[in-house]
Amino acid sequence: MPAALRTLLHPLNLAAVVTWLAVGLALRTESAELSRPLVWTLLGLFLAAMLGADYVRRRRWRLALHALQALAALAVIWLAPHGGTAPVLLVILVAQLAMEYPARATAVMAVLLNLAMFALLEHGGHPAAWLVVMIYSGFETFAAMTAYYMRRSDQALESLSRVNGDLLATRALLANSARDGERVRVARELHDVAGHKLTAMTLNLRALANDPQLAGREELRIAQRMSQELLGDIRGVVQSLRDSRGLDLATALHALAAPLPRPTLKLEIDGDVHIGDPALAETVLRVVQEALTNSARHADADTVCVRLSMREGALQLQVEDDGRLRGPLREGNGLAGMRERVAALGGSLAFAAGAHGALRIDASLPA
Repeated sequence: MPAALRTLLHPLNLAAVVTWLAVGLALRTESAELSRPLVWTLLGLFLAAMLGADYVRRRRWRLALHALQALAALAVIWLAPHGGTAPVLLVILVAQLAMEYPARATAVMAVLLNLAMFALLEHGGHPAAWLVVMIYSGFETFAAMTAYYMRRSDQALESLSRVNGDLLATRALLANSARDGERVRVARELHDVAGHKLTAMTLNLRALANDPQLAGREELRIAQRMSQELLGDIRGVVQSLRDSRGLDLATALHALAAPLPRPTLKLEIDGDVHIGDPALAETVLRVVQEALTNSARHADADTVCVRLSMREGALQLQVEDDGRLRGPLREGNGLAGMRERVAALGGSLAFAAGAHGALRIDASLPA
């Protein structure tokens, strides 16, 4: 689904658009003296700023759009001070502010908006301006609380998804590590017990073969040959058990991305990539995890491509999404944490804009 349509179909945005349309239709019947082109121009500015705030990533630009909404809403209230519909625009705006700003900042902005509304209603000669302000303050409080708890719920769900993915990925690595440990234990037991006893049996058969009474017997030669073949087979099994193919990073990475509704993980791992060090595997997981989070939050990406390859004895990790960076790249806590994890293993990390404007991460880790 395109990002624009997905934003428009958000429940709060849908409710706001329907409410905005109801306000516009109601204003047509409140006063015949209203300048309809001017009112609809102001309503259009309000709607454009409301929807545009969801696409702008810079906080200062979003604040400017919210200020434009406030001016448009107050202008409509000034044009229709005797009606009871125009202040609904402030209810929409306060709900938006509650979705983005802390509760205290939202409360301060709501009080300033209501004071401005009271002044405009008084100036327009409304007989009960204070009552209108009180009524709509209640509506604004209800809308703000609903938006605030919806934001908290979204944040909790996002955090739970990340933790769930983290647990699934860690469980996959632990299960893989446990299987490797069990394989090494079985190889050691075969080598130390079965191999030792077969070697002793081979030596005893060789001693029996030196006995003149048994030297020519076919059964003895068969037993010697079979013991040597069995000893060679056990050595081959032990060697194959000790030859670990490394931790199963593919399963762990897919488990990491599975709980997230978007973006989708596209994974490419070269055949010569074998990671046996749990610390290295965990670093790869954390870098990819942070990349998935950034792509979902800041780039509005649908797909994240992750490629693992080996070059000159080092593991090369490349991550790039199909989103688009908005504004200059700034390293926040997440990207700084990535750099610290990679540096702790003696690796290097670079951030850049990809060919299509998306964030590209290149990491090189000693393997």
